[in-house]
Amino acid sequence: MAEMIERKFISSLREGVDIVRMIFYKKMKEHLALKYPNEGVSYPGMLAGAIMNELFNTKNPAENFAAFAAENKDIIEMELKCAAELFPDLRIPLTDALRIHFLCNHQEGIVENNDETLRGAKEYGLLIAERDVPLPKGFMELVHRIGVAYGLLKPASSN
Repeated sequence: MAEMIERKFISSLREGVDIVRMIFYKKMKEHLALKYPNEGVSYPGMLAGAIMNELFNTKNPAENFAAFAAENKDIIEMELKCAAELFPDLRIPLTDALRIHFLCNHQEGIVENNDETLRGAKEYGLLIAERDVPLPKGFMELVHRIGVAYGLLKPASSN
Protein backbone atom coordinates (compact mmCIF):
# COMPACT_ATOMS: atom_id res chain seq x y z
CA MET A 1 0.00 0.00 0.00
CA ALA A 2 2.75 2.47 0.97
CA GLU A 3 4.63 1.64 -2.23
CA MET A 4 1.51 2.41 -4.31
CA ILE A 5 1.07 5.76 -2.54
CA GLU A 6 4.76 6.56 -3.08
CA ARG A 7 4.46 5.75 -6.80
CA LYS A 8 1.41 8.00 -7.15
CA PHE A 9 3.22 10.74 -5.24
CA ILE A 10 6.29 10.51 -7.47
CA SER A 11 4.06 10.39 -10.53
CA SER A 12 2.32 13.61 -9.41
CA LEU A 13 5.65 15.32 -8.83
CA ARG A 14 6.85 14.23 -12.28
CA GLU A 15 3.69 15.73 -13.79
CA GLY A 16 4.62 18.98 -12.08
CA VAL A 17 8.10 18.77 -13.58
CA ASP A 18 6.52 18.18 -16.98
CA ILE A 19 4.44 21.36 -16.66
CA VAL A 20 7.63 23.38 -16.06
CA ARG A 21 9.29 21.58 -18.97
CA MET A 22 6.34 22.46 -21.24
CA ILE A 23 6.56 26.12 -20.28
CA PHE A 24 10.30 26.18 -20.92
CA TYR A 25 9.74 24.41 -24.25
CA LYS A 26 6.99 26.85 -25.28
CA LYS A 27 9.05 29.94 -24.46
CA MET A 28 12.19 28.51 -26.07
CA LYS A 29 10.29 27.55 -29.23
CA GLU A 30 8.86 31.08 -29.54
CA HIS A 31 12.35 32.53 -29.12
CA LEU A 32 13.85 30.14 -31.69
CA ALA A 33 11.09 30.78 -34.25
CA LEU A 34 12.04 34.46 -34.20
CA LYS A 35 15.77 33.79 -34.19
CA TYR A 36 15.77 31.17 -36.99
CA PRO A 37 12.88 32.16 -39.30
CA ASN A 38 14.44 30.58 -42.41
CA GLU A 39 15.15 27.13 -40.99
CA GLY A 40 11.75 25.59 -41.68
CA VAL A 41 8.55 25.19 -39.71
CA SER A 42 9.64 22.20 -37.63
CA TYR A 43 13.13 23.48 -36.75
CA PRO A 44 12.20 25.68 -33.73
CA GLY A 45 10.18 22.87 -32.14
CA MET A 46 12.84 20.25 -32.75
CA LEU A 47 15.55 22.53 -31.41
CA ALA A 48 13.50 23.59 -28.37
CA GLY A 49 12.87 19.92 -27.60
CA ALA A 50 16.55 19.08 -27.93
CA ILE A 51 17.49 22.00 -25.66
CA MET A 52 14.95 20.96 -23.04
CA ASN A 53 16.11 17.34 -23.21
CA GLU A 54 19.73 18.43 -22.80
CA LEU A 55 18.87 20.57 -19.78
CA PHE A 56 16.95 17.77 -18.05
CA ASN A 57 19.35 15.09 -19.30
CA THR A 58 16.48 13.18 -20.89
CA LYS A 59 17.74 12.35 -24.36
CA ASN A 60 15.23 11.21 -26.96
CA PRO A 61 16.58 7.86 -28.23
CA ALA A 62 14.65 7.95 -31.53
CA GLU A 63 17.19 8.02 -34.34
CA ASN A 64 15.93 11.19 -36.03
CA PHE A 65 15.89 13.14 -32.74
CA ALA A 66 19.29 11.83 -31.66
CA ALA A 67 20.76 12.75 -35.07
CA PHE A 68 19.16 16.21 -34.91
CA ALA A 69 20.59 16.82 -31.42
CA ALA A 70 24.05 15.69 -32.54
CA GLU A 71 23.94 17.91 -35.65
CA ASN A 72 22.85 20.93 -33.60
CA LYS A 73 25.02 20.31 -30.52
CA ASP A 74 26.76 23.70 -30.74
CA ILE A 75 23.50 25.62 -31.14
CA ILE A 76 21.94 23.69 -28.25
CA GLU A 77 24.91 24.58 -26.06
CA MET A 78 24.81 28.24 -27.11
CA GLU A 79 21.07 28.56 -26.48
CA LEU A 80 21.39 26.95 -23.04
CA LYS A 81 24.13 29.43 -22.14
CA CYS A 82 21.75 32.30 -23.04
CA ALA A 83 18.60 30.81 -21.47
CA ALA A 84 19.03 32.32 -17.99
CA GLU A 85 19.32 35.80 -19.49
CA LEU A 86 16.48 35.22 -21.96
CA PHE A 87 14.06 33.73 -19.42
CA PRO A 88 14.94 35.07 -15.96
CA ASP A 89 11.33 34.47 -14.86
CA LEU A 90 11.81 30.73 -15.38
CA ARG A 91 14.92 30.32 -13.22
CA ILE A 92 12.96 29.62 -10.01
CA PRO A 93 10.53 27.13 -11.59
CA LEU A 94 13.38 25.45 -13.48
CA THR A 95 15.54 25.25 -10.34
CA ASP A 96 12.70 23.63 -8.42
CA ALA A 97 11.71 21.32 -11.29
CA LEU A 98 15.30 20.17 -11.82
CA ARG A 99 15.68 19.41 -8.12
CA ILE A 100 12.36 17.55 -7.95
CA HIS A 101 13.37 15.67 -11.12
CA PHE A 102 16.63 14.73 -9.36
CA LEU A 103 14.79 13.59 -6.23
CA CYS A 104 12.25 11.53 -8.20
CA ASN A 105 15.04 9.87 -10.17
CA HIS A 106 16.87 9.12 -6.94
CA GLN A 107 13.72 7.61 -5.36
CA GLU A 108 13.24 5.42 -8.42
CA GLY A 109 16.89 4.31 -8.44
CA ILE A 110 17.81 6.29 -11.54
CA VAL A 111 21.23 7.59 -10.59
CA GLU A 112 23.06 7.57 -13.91
CA ASN A 113 23.97 11.18 -14.84
CA ASN A 114 21.62 12.53 -12.15
CA ASP A 115 24.27 14.77 -10.51
CA GLU A 116 25.38 15.86 -13.97
CA THR A 117 21.92 17.32 -14.66
CA LEU A 118 22.09 19.73 -11.72
CA ARG A 119 25.73 20.57 -12.38
CA GLY A 120 24.95 21.38 -16.03
CA ALA A 121 21.99 23.59 -15.12
CA LYS A 122 24.19 25.45 -12.64
CA GLU A 123 26.88 26.00 -15.29
CA TYR A 124 24.23 27.42 -17.64
CA GLY A 125 23.11 29.83 -14.93
CA LEU A 126 19.64 28.32 -14.78
CA LEU A 127 19.98 26.64 -11.37
CA ILE A 128 19.82 29.00 -8.39
CA ALA A 129 22.23 27.21 -6.05
CA GLU A 130 21.33 29.23 -2.95
CA ARG A 131 17.60 28.45 -3.32
CA ASP A 132 16.33 25.86 -0.85
CA VAL A 133 15.24 22.48 -2.16
CA PRO A 134 11.46 22.75 -2.58
CA LEU A 135 9.05 20.82 -0.45
CA PRO A 136 6.58 18.86 -2.59
CA LYS A 137 3.55 20.94 -1.58
CA GLY A 138 5.31 24.22 -2.31
CA PHE A 139 6.54 22.88 -5.64
CA MET A 140 3.06 21.76 -6.68
CA GLU A 141 1.63 25.15 -5.68
CA LEU A 142 4.28 26.90 -7.79
CA VAL A 143 3.54 24.58 -10.70
CA HIS A 144 -0.17 25.27 -10.43
CA ARG A 145 0.38 29.04 -10.33
CA ILE A 146 2.62 29.15 -13.38
CA GLY A 147 0.60 26.46 -15.17
CA VAL A 148 -2.48 28.67 -14.85
CA ALA A 149 -0.50 31.78 -15.86
CA TYR A 150 0.67 30.06 -19.07
CA GLY A 151 -2.75 28.57 -19.85
CA LEU A 152 -1.68 24.96 -19.30
CA LEU A 153 -3.80 24.41 -16.19
CA LYS A 154 -7.23 25.64 -15.14
CA PRO A 155 -7.57 27.81 -12.05
CA ALA A 156 -8.69 25.99 -8.94
CA SER A 157 -12.42 26.34 -8.38
CA SER A 158 -13.36 28.00 -5.13
CA ASN A 159 -16.28 26.34 -3.39
